[in-house]
Amino acid sequence: MNEKYKVLFEPMKIGKLEIKNRFVMAPMGPAGFVHEDGTFNERGIEYYVERAKGGTGLIMTGVTMVENEIEKCALPSMPCPTLNPYHFISTGKIMTERIHAYGAKIFLQLSAGFGRVSIPSIVGKTAVAPSPIPHRWLPDVICRELTVEEIKTYVRKFAESAAIAKKAGFDGIEIHAVHEGYLLDQFAISFFNHRADEYGGSLRNRLRFACEIVQAIKAECGEDYPVSLRYSIKSFIKDWKVGGLPGEEFEEKGRDIEEGMEAALILEEAGYDAFNGDVGSYDSWYWAHPPMYQEKGLYLPYNKILKGILKVPVITAGRMDDPDRASDAIINGQTDFVALGRPLLADAFIPNKIQASQIEKIRPCLSCQEGCMGRLQDFASVSCAVNPAAGRELDYSLAPSSVKKKIFIIGGGVAGCEAARVSALRGHHVILHEKKARLGGNVIPGGTPDFKEDDHLLAKWYETELADLNIELHLNSQVTKEMVIESGADVVIVATGSTPKVFTIADADNVYTAEEVLEGKKDTGESTVIIGGGLVGCETALWLADQGKHVTLVEMQSDILKVGGPLCHANTDMLKALVPFKGIDLRINTVVTGAAEDGFILKSGDREEIVKSDSAILAVGYNSQKDLYEEIRFDLPEVHLLGDARQVQNIMYAIWDAYEVARNI
Repeated sequence: MNEKYKVLFEPMKIGKLEIKNRFVMAPMGPAGFVHEDGTFNERGIEYYVERAKGGTGLIMTGVTMVENEIEKCALPSMPCPTLNPYHFISTGKIMTERIHAYGAKIFLQLSAGFGRVSIPSIVGKTAVAPSPIPHRWLPDVICRELTVEEIKTYVRKFAESAAIAKKAGFDGIEIHAVHEGYLLDQFAISFFNHRADEYGGSLRNRLRFACEIVQAIKAECGEDYPVSLRYSIKSFIKDWKVGGLPGEEFEEKGRDIEEGMEAALILEEAGYDAFNGDVGSYDSWYWAHPPMYQEKGLYLPYNKILKGILKVPVITAGRMDDPDRASDAIINGQTDFVALGRPLLADAFIPNKIQASQIEKIRPCLSCQEGCMGRLQDFASVSCAVNPAAGRELDYSLAPSSVKKKIFIIGGGVAGCEAARVSALRGHHVILHEKKARLGGNVIPGGTPDFKEDDHLLAKWYETELADLNIELHLNSQVTKEMVIESGADVVIVATGSTPKVFTIADADNVYTAEEVLEGKKDTGESTVIIGGGLVGCETALWLADQGKHVTLVEMQSDILKVGGPLCHANTDMLKALVPFKGIDLRINTVVTGAAEDGFILKSGDREEIVKSDSAILAVGYNSQKDLYEEIRFDLPEVHLLGDARQVQNIMYAIWDAYEVARNI
């Protein structure tokens, strides 16, 4: 193991509790992991145990309600210890005992709830808050102000829940949260809290709710029972439902750093044993749930401030899966623990792989948020775009095939690579043909922008995995019908991908596809018109704008990112905010109708204009390539069509479909 990485495996204490290493599983929404009575189900147990098995020292569960009356949530959306304490203890004990077998510890994250940021599909239109303030998602809803009696009920329920958790074997509690604009954070921030009683007004009063919670838990469970706090030192709120961007100057309406430092000291004094720190809010969601457009390690500068003023340990997440960045952060005094959330969905064994010097075998998180946050917001379940087994470890595990088959795979994009990997793991003989010089398919041009580097890391990971599995790989190989038939394969998988849609604009010869530009085959000049405001068009626009190009982004619909998905709101919101911030000239409800001598003709309604431009870039979608499949589908006993060749979608569905098919061959 690299000498520098050894710091990641040094024991560290939270209060008097020793954690075996510096790795923490960051808390993430536990949707899909509980029974209707708020207790953990088998999926949840296997999910958390898998991360302990992978070497993580401290597991943080996701949001756990302490009651379900004041802010009533549809179950089984989240755990709740007080609904059925006996069953919670029995299921929790099974999980904690198994986690302890791996030398790991586990904290139960207890929450006061959502308040104005409640998810309508879970809570409906009923919303509570410190004061009558607008709801984050529902424009017609004004939140109801909590009574003092209800606040006291919450505090009592926190203590009861902590006692249940302790009996179930949980090693500590994390309080959710003076962070991200949840209910406790709304009490702490004067922008949301307009109360005139003991829970409003001064900073100490606004923090009273959070302080009473930790004190009640300590009184119930003992001073030595550790309690950490999910905490945001800065909110990045420009206004209601409007966030600030990296590098943007704006007036902070939420908690600024100065107040954040003062608040942290008050909360530490109240008894919190650790701070799980980040920045952001639901009004600036792309800070709390950073897409690939955010820098890696984005919380380190802020948590270094916390480290400088607090005596208790600081935990830092935020795209921290690179062991060099993680170890440097500890060595440089920016954090005490490294928290991995989405990376541990992509690969539950990151700590073990670092310790075993197998860095190249870590499956990268893409920060796409399609399988985690996107699915959580739309389908109330958590998984991972690149790891279909995440969150369903037992049901979706791989078993050796009882009959070994010869599998012929055509196409080395992510669908073909995943089908090859899974088939080989199950014992089949796999032959993979790719017509280009390297594996990866459309993720190669798509991963060209620096903020998409993890797409290239995914392609590299597949190269490593397929080599380790001794898969017979043929690059620069154009497959014909005759080759397939003569192969003698038992199963053929066609994953021939897709190609960009193209059309001409008059007789202009300076019209290129986004793929050609991203691969460096065509030069856009100093100005360009991008046709298509989908994900490819928007990301290409950002990439070119960062190079100093003048970019006009043309979308025929009423907004960008209208097609595709589900994209996490954080990704969508940040892209939509970055387009004007980067100086990109966005034209919606607009089409390109022709070419001019020095540019292109744009039409919006009855209005036409010529936009000067050195080139135009087509980002209008892809066509499935399934000609070979149509040629062979009736000539062989078992043929599968996967990935973009079947239906143009995204990386997640290409991988998921390939995993599903290959695990059942």
